[in-house]
Amino acid sequence: MEEQKHLEQVLALIRERGWTYSECREDDCRSIDFEYRGVSYHIWEFHDHEWGVETNVRHGGGMEELTGDYEAELLKIMEDWK
Repeated sequence: MEEQKHLEQVLALIRERGWTYSECREDDCRSIDFEYRGVSYHIWEFHDHEWGVETNVRHGGGMEELTGDYEAELLKIMEDWK
């Protein structure tokens, strides 16, 4: 089975900005934990009937699920952070 290339652009942005992060992969799903301005953020990828992520990037303290083109949505939110 070929490994999926999900969240590569999100990781590139995190690295470019120099944010502290950790990542892991299990069952071809990626999990990324990172800090921005002292706040911990999480992106947990899943695959049930469709690919998606559970994340708190939009609402720091509240989790939400994003499906469809979730990487583009994550980038849209995170690119506005200065």
